[in-house]
Amino acid sequence: MSRSRLSAASAKAKIKSLRALARIVRKAQADGRRVVLTNGCFDLVHAGHVRLLERAASLGDVLIVAVNNDRSVRALRKGPGRPVVGERDRALLLAALQSVTYVTIFGQLTPLAVVKRLKPDVLLKGADWGADQIVGRDVVEQHGGRVVRMPLVAGYSTSKLIERIRRRR
Repeated sequence: MSRSRLSAASAKAKIKSLRALARIVRKAQADGRRVVLTNGCFDLVHAGHVRLLERAASLGDVLIVAVNNDRSVRALRKGPGRPVVGERDRALLLAALQSVTYVTIFGQLTPLAVVKRLKPDVLLKGADWGADQIVGRDVVEQHGGRVVRMPLVAGYSTSKLIERIRRRR
């Protein structure tokens, strides 16, 4: 098997159902490992995402990224034609990152069900979210976890990138 096929196969193996992840998380926590969870649409993954996820990974031992499915991205009204990249491809791109341990795809407008099911030790969101806006904050804090608001990487925005591409047509 070629190196690129091994890499794609490895990345695909990191994409898990919420049910499978719940088992993985319980075992990791029982073994004393800290689980970090973040979520988002991650449409057009860019260097800002990569840097943010690298910093997120430094907060624990296992980094899980929950990705909005296509239907929920459309419902969130991210803009016309969004998502640009389909959910399976977005998940695969994220899973291919060394800093990401697992990826799951969810279909709700918020990650509350994911947070409740996984009960991460750390819930991470970008600092563009106010502390009181972070969905699942109470769930994480009730079981002794913490919520971290990570500064965004300046100069990166999927929406602005899409605007720039559209202007160049």
